[in-house]
Amino acid sequence: MFRKRNEPSAPTSQPLAPTERITSVLGNGVTWKGQIGGSGGVRIEGVFEGEIALRGVLVVGETGRVTCQNLRAHVVIVAGIVRGDITAEKLEIRSTGRVWGNVVTAAFATDEGAFLRGQIRMEDQVDLGIGPLPEEQPPESPEPASSDQ
Repeated sequence: MFRKRNEPSAPTSQPLAPTERITSVLGNGVTWKGQIGGSGGVRIEGVFEGEIALRGVLVVGETGRVTCQNLRAHVVIVAGIVRGDITAEKLEIRSTGRVWGNVVTAAFATDEGAFLRGQIRMEDQVDLGIGPLPEEQPPESPEPASSDQ
């Protein structure tokens, strides 16, 4: 019943998909204004102001401060401060996390001490409104300079 097999077995755990790992970090002491988009995981420990539409996980660390009109990501974990609405398949607010904004999510979790000022709307499925990834295209070569004078 519990015999050891001599045949190689397939690994039981799959490696994390790129969208489930942190691939980029905005470090403490860094301030960024602009847009974050694409796929992959992002951790913010500094200050970010702008738009976020991410196919992956977004972690706002304890020192992170995010101001975003509508933050959209598959998974959002907040241990710092977020000011703005959040649309995510899964939202987790840690004990040090503070959120000022409305939330639309399919799964929601908080630790004791977490803060949320806004409304939560739970859905069976959440449409992030993020289109499909654009196809990777080779960079175009620059056009030759015109010799018309």
